[in-house]
Order: sequence, then C-alpha cells, then structure tokens
Amino acid sequence: MPDVRENLERVRERIARAAARAGRKTDDVLLIGVSKTVDVDRIRAALAAGLRALGENRVQEAKAKVADLGRPAAWHLIGHLQTNKVKDALELFDVIHSLDRLELAQELERRAAGRGLAVEAMLQVNVGGEASKGGFAPDEVGQALEGIAKLAHVKVTGLMTIPPEAERPEDARPWFRRLRELGERHGLARLSMGMSGDFEVAVEEGATMVRVGTAIFGARPPLAARP
Repeated sequence: MPDVRENLERVRERIARAAARAGRKTDDVLLIGVSKTVDVDRIRAALAAGLRALGENRVQEAKAKVADLGRPAAWHLIGHLQTNKVKDALELFDVIHSLDRLELAQELERRAAGRGLAVEAMLQVNVGGEASKGGFAPDEVGQALEGIAKLAHVKVTGLMTIPPEAERPEDARPWFRRLRELGERHGLARLSMGMSGDFEVAVEEGATMVRVGTAIFGARPPLAARP
C-alpha cells in the first residue's frame, strides 16, 4: 500500500508553496481527496492523517463507503449526477460540484423541498466547449444562475470545471484563469478546479478547492478490477 500519510503531506506542502507564490493563504484552499475506486484502508489512512474532505464520482460507490466509514469528513460529489440518483445523492453528499444542467437543478429542488433540505452546489462550467464534457458554456453561466436563484432549496456557492487535457500543467492555466474571471463577474469566489496533474497551477489562479486523487492515494486499480 502506498504511504498515504507521506503523500498527503507532500500534496499539502505543494499547495502551500503554490498559495505563497500567489500571495494567498494555504487555509484558503480545501484539499478534496478523490477516493473513487480507492479501498477503505487507504481512505482511513488519509482520514487519520487529517484529510477533511472526500470526493466521489459515483453515487453507488459513495453509498457503500459512507455506510462503511460514516461521516468523519465532508463528502463531495465531483462526478456526473443522473436525475434518477438525486434522492440518494442528497442523503450522501454535503456538496455537489457537478450541477451541469437546469433539469438537474429542478430535480434537486423537488427532492430537497420534499425533505426540507438545502442543497449546496457548484455550477459546472465547460470552459473548453468540449462535446465530451457536461456543464454550462461560459456565456450561459449568467442565465443559469438567474434560473437557479429562483429555486428555494438549491444554492450555487461557486463554479467548477474540468479543463481540456493538457500536456503540461502550465497549459491548463488559461482555463483556470477563465473560470476565476467568470466567478469574479458573477460574484462567486469559490472555485473547484485543479486535479493531481495541475492543482498547483489551479491554486496560483485562485482555486479554493482542488480535487486530488492519485497524488494522495497512489495509482488506481486496472478497470477490470474496479468495483
């Protein structure tokens, strides 16, 4: 098993250095450990080392882990959410990063209203206009926020993006900058951006949440071995 504690400390140090380069505080950045396909022993090791947030891509996988681990940290949904999984998602997750369409916002509202819940969500923005990825186009963000603001139980607290794949971390900088500028334009300071390969650049560009998996937990198992 990889040394999760040591890996986590290295990631924290890298975040601290990136924040310092940008004149920011380390505490301004929430490190979310992406635990998809990660076994519970490694997750427990990260929690014991002080990890405060976990990110999962799939509702069913998260359901099993929450049943096993409980809620020693905040659970964040960072993957695509189907409308037929909203009921379970509301029970499992503290924050939904992947609010990528109005239909989903309306279903979240319907389900949350029935249970008297408030939903914290990040609006997913497709900064690169990629057909393979969900999310609102940058020029749709204002209209989307206006529509969601009419919903009583869904509150958008920030923006999230998964930028186009880049050969070098530095190549992702324009996409992160674009999300930050969108956030500034619409009064949203919380930004979920940056993953294992580029989180330092994301922090330099204003990320308040970074989603880091393999740099903490080590390599994921082959597809055939995944749950």
